Amino acid sequence: MESITIKDIAKICGVGVSTVSRAINNHPDINKETKAMIMDVIKQHNYIPNNSARNLKRLDSNAIAVLIKGISNPFFSNMIKIFEREIKEKKYSFILQHVDDKEDEIDVAIELIKEKKLKGIVFLGGHFSHPIEKLEQLKVPFVLSTIGTTQKLDKTICSSVSVDDFEESYKMVNYLCSLGHTKIATITAPMDDESIGNLRYNGYISALKNNGIEIQENLIRIMKAELYSYSMENGYAVTKELLESGEDFTAIYAISDSIAIGACKAIFDSGKRVPEDYSVVGFDGLDIAHYYNPSITTIRQPVEEMAEATIKILFDVIRKKKSAQHRTFQGELVIGNSVKSLK
Repeated sequence: MESITIKDIAKICGVGVSTVSRAINNHPDINKETKAMIMDVIKQHNYIPNNSARNLKRLDSNAIAVLIKGISNPFFSNMIKIFEREIKEKKYSFILQHVDDKEDEIDVAIELIKEKKLKGIVFLGGHFSHPIEKLEQLKVPFVLSTIGTTQKLDKTICSSVSVDDFEESYKMVNYLCSLGHTKIATITAPMDDESIGNLRYNGYISALKNNGIEIQENLIRIMKAELYSYSMENGYAVTKELLESGEDFTAIYAISDSIAIGACKAIFDSGKRVPEDYSVVGFDGLDIAHYYNPSITTIRQPVEEMAEATIKILFDVIRKKKSAQHRTFQGELVIGNSVKSLK
């Protein structure tokens, strides 16, 4: 039988992972009834806390935390490896903290700063939208990595590393238009998203308008909230629904490669083909997009360079060599075999 995880405990109790962690570590900042409920569930399921997590309190103050949202997105795996390598080479402790979709990453970060005496934080992924007053509660340097945001941030408060999600998304959709596609569906984030989902969606809209193509609301499909964001499962479910609706379209622009691969699977399962019947494109440049059959046309983000830049900027600020910095990288349009020209 597979052992239960702290995430399972949190789900059973209806609380966040950080709340379970506070209960396990006997932290005073937790409701007594909530703590009692969590400890009872832990006892019932014979949950044994991970030793490395329990030992975090004994780490010295030279610790860097990476807070990650969207753990189902394989795009982050290579970045995390580079973060860990670079941080450990600098003789700092590396803490990886997963943040549930419904948890507030700033609250989790504030908790970690109190408990682990962090020297710096990297926020990776997620829908980053917080008032300036809340960001100012973070008393250590932090970098937003791969988090494009529509929020008007005070650029002196934090640093950032990303591609221009709007421009790269525009580039992808404009490429489809140049091949004669005018009925382009998209699988995108909820409309209240103020991060990369919103930027990539707006790039899609802008490219269609600049090519004289009317926006068709019925071809704008939102990821399902009950499924992991940016996942193959989500791409499959949304595309299956789109196909069953009978809407007329020739291409799908998925705002991540994982979603695009799920979309291809749904098309195959419906008895159709890619790209003969429907073209499919993604975003990110995952290895799996290259080795998938057909290979996915995508926007490749320079993962290694972005990860290394993130850590360099963070340590420059920690060591007071420089103030907050902001770097925007250029993506690359990688043409695979998943697109058919209609010209």
